[in-house]
Amino acid sequence: MKMKKKGLVLAAVASAALLAACGNSKSSSDTTSNADKTYSYVYSTDPDNFDYTVTSRQTNSQHLSNFEDGLLERNQYGELKPDLAKSWKVSKDGKTYTYTLRKGVKWVDSNGNSHGTVKAQDFVTGLKHAVAAKSETLYVVQGSIKGLNDYVTGKTKDFSTVGVKALNDHTVQYTLNAPETYWNSKLTYGVMYPVQAKFLASKGKNFGKVGTDGILYNGPFVLSNFTSKSVMQYKKNDSYWDKKNVHLSSVKLTYNDGTNPDGLYKSFKKGDFTAARVYPTSAQYKTVQKENGNNIIWSDQDSSVYNMTFNFNRRSFNLTSKKTDKQKQDAHKAILNKDFRLAIQAAFDKTAYNAQSTGNAGASKSLRNTMTPYTFVQADGKDYGSFVEKDLAKDDPANFKGVDLKDQQDATYNKAKAKKLFAEAKKQLSKEGVSFPVKLDLPADEKTAIILNQDKSLKNSLESVLGKKNIEIDIQTVSEDKYLAATYAATTGAASDYDISNASGWSPDYDDPSTYLEIYNPDTGSMLQTLGMEASANVQGKDPSAAIKKQVGFDKYAKMLATAEAIKTDANARNKAFAKAEAWLLDNAVQIPINSLGGTPSVTKVVPKSGPYAPSGLGAYRFKFTKVQDKPVTKAQYDKAKKAWTAKRAEIAKQEDK
Repeated sequence: MKMKKKGLVLAAVASAALLAACGNSKSSSDTTSNADKTYSYVYSTDPDNFDYTVTSRQTNSQHLSNFEDGLLERNQYGELKPDLAKSWKVSKDGKTYTYTLRKGVKWVDSNGNSHGTVKAQDFVTGLKHAVAAKSETLYVVQGSIKGLNDYVTGKTKDFSTVGVKALNDHTVQYTLNAPETYWNSKLTYGVMYPVQAKFLASKGKNFGKVGTDGILYNGPFVLSNFTSKSVMQYKKNDSYWDKKNVHLSSVKLTYNDGTNPDGLYKSFKKGDFTAARVYPTSAQYKTVQKENGNNIIWSDQDSSVYNMTFNFNRRSFNLTSKKTDKQKQDAHKAILNKDFRLAIQAAFDKTAYNAQSTGNAGASKSLRNTMTPYTFVQADGKDYGSFVEKDLAKDDPANFKGVDLKDQQDATYNKAKAKKLFAEAKKQLSKEGVSFPVKLDLPADEKTAIILNQDKSLKNSLESVLGKKNIEIDIQTVSEDKYLAATYAATTGAASDYDISNASGWSPDYDDPSTYLEIYNPDTGSMLQTLGMEASANVQGKDPSAAIKKQVGFDKYAKMLATAEAIKTDANARNKAFAKAEAWLLDNAVQIPINSLGGTPSVTKVVPKSGPYAPSGLGAYRFKFTKVQDKPVTKAQYDKAKKAWTAKRAEIAKQEDK
């Protein structure tokens, strides 16, 4: 799922630990009775699409995950549990999944009026609509469900050939091309959610329009009010099938543009919010420590990754300091040079960058050195990241021998190595006629102070290590709308207006390394636009980036992905094959992993570990299960809850291994 960097200041609070529940407008003395309590906090970007089968953006999905249910959901420990499906069975060959639905689950509108019940046919309608609407998230299942790729690509126009069937009103069946041990984890993503055909037809092109009446609801909440760049309000769905696990009566999100980070704590102190991100770099932090020193909670890293991406085929130059075509060409040639990219990676002090948000105390707490988190999956009883390390050292011992890729430390910052790599790059580029300094444009939202400070840190890091005579980072400060249009909201490589960008990131859709690595597949990758490219399968005519993809080596990467994808039943072999592909990605510095959400300090009234835990899919933003309490959570309370939660997770893992 595409994540937005601009929201990191606020979205850091939107991780499962905090966004799960933080408000309390009508508190009582009972910390476990939440029937009359309201989540009250902030959001940073207006949603632009409520078609949950289509959108891949976190700024939409964080809301939609509260309005809609899928077949399965994540509980507090990350287990996949029955949701709209009460049970399921899998065929012996692992290719056919049959789900029995709960009876009587209601579709309602925003006023709570009933529109019938959820039927198996709604899942068929949902997937067919996702194709018709050109869903941004089809990649999650397009290669999995039998016949779906042929239907999407037009080889067949008969949707009945696609492997999704309503066997009766309460039984839906999926037939896959090959076994997928992680298939069920895909069911928590919007592209697999149901859509009622009657309502879809009545809305036509307005289905999914942002507002209270653009969709029907079957989830724990409905949208009761939305005013652009002002407020979003949810209320509890009184017809929800699992009301006993919805402990909040309502949710209120107030728009916040990030210009006043300290205002979050002030609102928390007044009782307007019952959670607030706090900032060790702020002058107010001493006050926070004095008033709530025992209540400052550092959140855990999640499975997202924010990175710095290079634009390999820049075609838009609205945001630039370049004055000549040669300067544009020089930047382009430099970015295509592997040693130049590796030099930037080695010169980038990620710890100093992170400290702009968290201070020195938290500077390393959210650092990430791989695209796929080091411990996301295992092979032969070892963490995935250990295999990436081994393959990297084998592929490029000069640059990666002995490099530790574990989280919470900077694996690649090395000034001596950066200077050596840049000297080699400069020698190569000079032969190509490149003049120095190479000028690289970095867009920034002019209002978001902390992100601006991080951009300045990045600029200082690169220019001080590599020398201003060699490289200049030109920060392009623009309005939020222009910033988003050039970066996060750009839907094509041609619209991506930068040389380097730290505007977006990724969180996993399902429990397999492919969810991270396929986004850069040169043929089908859903995030190629962040590299200034388009997926060749989606291009009419000749791919404008074909030559560049080959020059960088994306053809090799595609073969590695295909090798890994072909391994369907041996999880150990599959994960090790993906590790080889990731080693290529890191060795070529196609993008530079920086950090994740989490690893940030907050004060909160969320009952620790009460909300859902979702390592993939949409569950992390759901308010279901979550409880709030009247007083701020203490560090001791949080540590006790985390210890019990970790023990429970370990117990579950042992049971799953049997």
